[in-house]
Amino acid sequence: MFWPVPMYLPLLVSAVLALTAPWAARRLPPRVAVWAMTCAAVVAAGTWVTELAILAFTAVGQVPLVAEQGPWSVRVLAAEDPVSRKFAAVCAGVVLLLVAGLTVASWRRGRALIDAWRECRHIAAGGDLAVVDDPVPTAFAVLGMPGRIVVSSGMLRLLDGPERQALLAHERAHLRHRHHLFSLLLHLTAVVNPLLRPLERAGAFAVERWADEEACAAVGNRRVVARAIARAALASGRAAKAALSATGGPVPRRVQALLAPPLRRADGVTAAFVILMATCCASLAVTAHDTERLFEAAMHAYAAAPRLRTR
Repeated sequence: MFWPVPMYLPLLVSAVLALTAPWAARRLPPRVAVWAMTCAAVVAAGTWVTELAILAFTAVGQVPLVAEQGPWSVRVLAAEDPVSRKFAAVCAGVVLLLVAGLTVASWRRGRALIDAWRECRHIAAGGDLAVVDDPVPTAFAVLGMPGRIVVSSGMLRLLDGPERQALLAHERAHLRHRHHLFSLLLHLTAVVNPLLRPLERAGAFAVERWADEEACAAVGNRRVVARAIARAALASGRAAKAALSATGGPVPRRVQALLAPPLRRADGVTAAFVILMATCCASLAVTAHDTERLFEAAMHAYAAAPRLRTR
């Protein structure tokens, strides 16, 4: 009997990881939370797709033309396979839809990043800072080689000296730590697995909080950073597509977090993330191993009993 471990265990564990990660991440410092949620999202999405592909292949393997390439016995495979062919066929269709959706989402996000860079590359800059003559207060970071911070004259007039320093430190943190890439990964994993959409939103908030804490370290005053973010958010215009901005995310929650003491590292929560991700990978490895044994049995039957071959 194959699959002594329930074959759906990887899907269950990945769902638990996806649903509990946002709750757990709120108890971690922002930098650790971003890394933990991104890794959890990649593991959960990867487990989801791989498990569906494994289930789908049990049906594909029973197609005579595919079985001949193995070669393995279709009859033995059908007799030992605990997955119904209809369900496996549905899994195959879902995998195809996910691949198509991931391709489209990757193209759209990639194009948005390139368009944002092209839109801002001709703006005269001093180092990584480009100031545009625009009365509408706005500030955002655009990924590139090199990256660039775009600030309007209206934003600079709105903030005083320390607040400007806090705003620029926030945007520079986005560029220095490649926060755009974390946001991209979180978005693509949510496309693969809709259960990860809350995790994507929580990750986007944690990315902004990470940049907030970097600004606090640069300025040395949490209240100044909170005031700068609040004032900028109240007056800010819209940032360019695919750009990260100090006014992004739920600003009231960010201000509240800045006015509170910084979170300390929670080793227990981090360990829980690691355990859940390891469980995902281990359960998937067991399922893959049992699937391999199933096909090996069908191949041995094909070799030992030619009458079982399905041509």
